[in-house]
Amino acid sequence: MTAEPHPTATDRPATTGRLPLRRRLLPVLALLLLAPWAAECSWGGFAIDGFLPVLIFLGPMYGGAAILIRETARHLGAGWPTIVLLAGAFGVLQAGLVDQSLFNPDYLDDTQYADTRAAAEATLVPGLGFSLRQAFDYVGNHIVLTICAPIVLVESFLGNGRRLRPWLGRPGLAVIGVIYLLGSLLIFSDSSGRKDFLASPLQLTFATVLVLALVATALLPRWRRPRPRRGRRVPHPLWVALLVVLVRFGTDLTPGWAGVTIALALAAAAGALIVYWSSRDGWGQRHVLAAGTAGLVTAAAFAYLVPPYSPASPAAALAGDVAVTVVTLALIGGAWWRLRASPAVHVAAT
Repeated sequence: MTAEPHPTATDRPATTGRLPLRRRLLPVLALLLLAPWAAECSWGGFAIDGFLPVLIFLGPMYGGAAILIRETARHLGAGWPTIVLLAGAFGVLQAGLVDQSLFNPDYLDDTQYADTRAAAEATLVPGLGFSLRQAFDYVGNHIVLTICAPIVLVESFLGNGRRLRPWLGRPGLAVIGVIYLLGSLLIFSDSSGRKDFLASPLQLTFATVLVLALVATALLPRWRRPRPRRGRRVPHPLWVALLVVLVRFGTDLTPGWAGVTIALALAAAAGALIVYWSSRDGWGQRHVLAAGTAGLVTAAAFAYLVPPYSPASPAAALAGDVAVTVVTLALIGGAWWRLRASPAVHVAAT
């Protein structure tokens, strides 16, 4: 998920003005709705009657962030490293500064995940009062589900000529920025969002510095430079997807500090291997789709095994899980078919 064509000067923001407004807004709307659904519903967090409220109340925050991150990378002519780093910055911002779930030990006590508190406290970082295990889960899920998977899916439905181009100009970005800020403010101020908790000045400072560091790293010029290609054969996209799925299973092998260490090592190793594969000839959007949506498929499969946040009837919970399966398969299957129906395009590693 770390490579794609390096845009030329003709692919920069000026080209978006040549497209009709409707064509530019359709993928924006799709990403605005898909991001909150993937973030909170795709893994079973809500029964089926909670899907619509999630889209309405969390769409501005999650969807707005996904659009801003995608547009920032595409306007800069940057690749997936920029998107992943900005997604990590958003994950820290969301969990550390907006709802502050990262620092609130009571955050899940009023949900059906209250029993996870003991496991979280086993990996508390001294002096900062947050669980490294929870940080890995919260930020990792925002990277994979909230940001990357929705962007991959929407871009895969677009033609080769539009996939890497920006959708919005400065006025549109300003509107999305306001929508995102208002959505975040709603969660910060709502009793069910931040839950009347306020992190300490040290915790807030730590989160702020980490966000700024990730953003600064994401905006480095190196991510916009084309990299030389290796002539070795690229693996089939399904092997790329299998790697991501195996990492997901491996991150839950054991609790405590040993488990977090294994999870971090597996994620780093998988990322390095995908970077290596993406520099080979033949790496294309199908590989990007496989890497970007394998986590979504895994989340949808586990949805049958986890309860929603709030108690729900067995019928509503099962209907939600089935809906997640249908939507996930339809989206990924449709994107795969769309890529097979369009001419193959080799992509350059970034």
